[in-house]
Amino acid sequence: MATSPIYSWPEPDNTDLVKNGALAIRTLGDAIDTTMGTMVAKTIIDAKGDLIAGTAADTAQRLAVGNNGETLVADSSTSSGLRWQAPVNANPLLNSAFQVWQRGTSFTATSVYTADRWYRDGNSGRTFSRQVTNDTTNLPFIQYCLRAQRDSGNASTSVVQIGQSLESVNSIPYAGKTVTFSFYARAGANYSAASGALAYSVRTGTGTDQNLFSGYTGQAIPINTSATLTTTWQRFTASATLSASATELGVLFEFTPVGTAGANDYFEVTGVQLEVGSVATPFKTYAGTIQGELAACQRYYYRAVADTAYGSVAPYAVAASSSGFISMIQPPVTMRVSPTSIDFSTLAFVNYADTLYAASSLTLPANNNKQVILVSGSMTGATAGHAGRLTGNNSTAAYLGFSAEL
Repeated sequence: MATSPIYSWPEPDNTDLVKNGALAIRTLGDAIDTTMGTMVAKTIIDAKGDLIAGTAADTAQRLAVGNNGETLVADSSTSSGLRWQAPVNANPLLNSAFQVWQRGTSFTATSVYTADRWYRDGNSGRTFSRQVTNDTTNLPFIQYCLRAQRDSGNASTSVVQIGQSLESVNSIPYAGKTVTFSFYARAGANYSAASGALAYSVRTGTGTDQNLFSGYTGQAIPINTSATLTTTWQRFTASATLSASATELGVLFEFTPVGTAGANDYFEVTGVQLEVGSVATPFKTYAGTIQGELAACQRYYYRAVADTAYGSVAPYAVAASSSGFISMIQPPVTMRVSPTSIDFSTLAFVNYADTLYAASSLTLPANNNKQVILVSGSMTGATAGHAGRLTGNNSTAAYLGFSAEL
C-alpha cells in the first residue's frame, strides 16, 4: 500500500481491487482523524476570542480570551508561552535612570537631596554621586547610575538609604493592583553589607503627599526583601498586590554597613521601575526623553544657573529701595505647589547701568506655582526704581533654586 508524501497516510495502490475501496477509504479517514486530533489536542474553542496555543511539540491548549483592553504578551513562565496583560502603565518613578542632577552630581553634606526626586538619609560620612555605568552587556544601554557610598575610613554603621516618594495623584492608580518593582544594581569591591545584601522595599500609606523618609500614615510594606549584590550588574525583581486603600507610594533602598569602610564600600543602582503586572518588562523611563524627564523633575525643583560669571539668573528685577530689590521669575513648568523654599549662591542685582549690588539674602513672599516673587533686603547703595536683573556675582557657580518637593 502506498502512503501520502507529508503525513504518510495509507493510500490504495493503483492495482488494488475495487472491492477493497471501502476499507481503503476508512483506513485513510481514520489516519487523517488521528493526525488532526493530535495537532489541535482535541481542544474545544467554546468562547469568542479563544485561541489555540502550543505547549510543546505536537501539543496545544485552549487559551481563554482576556479581559477587555488587555493585550497578548509573550511569557516563557506559562505553559503556552503567552499571557494576557492589562495595559502597561508608564513607569511612575521619575529620573529612574539618574539622568537629571539639577543640584549637582556629588553630595557629601547631610542634605537630604541627591539626584532629582531621590532622597537620601541625613547621616554624615557618606557620598552620593552620579556615575557612568560603563556596561552595555548587562545593562539595557543605561548611561548613568547613582552610587551610595560610605566614605573610606568611616566606622559608622548607621543605615545608608536612598528612595523616592510619589505624589498621591500618581500613587492612587496603583491601589489594589499587583505591581512589579525592578532595578539593576551592583556593589563596590569593599561593599560591607552582610552577605552582600541590599534591602529594597515598596511602601504604601493612606495619607496625602507625604515623604516616606518622614513616615507614611498607615504605612504598609507589601514588598520587603533583599538582593545579593556582586560587582557585576544584575537585575532584581519582586511583585506584590497593593492595598486597595493605598493613597501613597514610595520605594526605598538601604544597606547596613559593617566595620570600617574601605575605598569602595558602595552600591550602585539604576533602571528603577515600578509597573502594573506580575512580570518585569523591559526598562523604560517615565517620560521617554531627557527633555520630558527634566520637565517632570522641574515640577518639584527648578534651578536657574548662571552660564558665565555675570550670567543672568532672573531676567527681571527692580530696586525697591537702596537696600533691596524685587524680582519675578516664571519657572519653565508649573510646579507641584507654590515653592516652599529657595537655595542660592553668589547672586547680585545689576541695574540698567550695569552697576552691581551683591545680594546675600532672599525671601519668598506670597507666590503661586506658576510665578515666583523674590524679595531681597541685603543690598547697599542702590537707587529705588532702577530696573535690572539678577545675575551671578562674578561667579560661574551662581544659581537660584526653588523647591516644591514633598
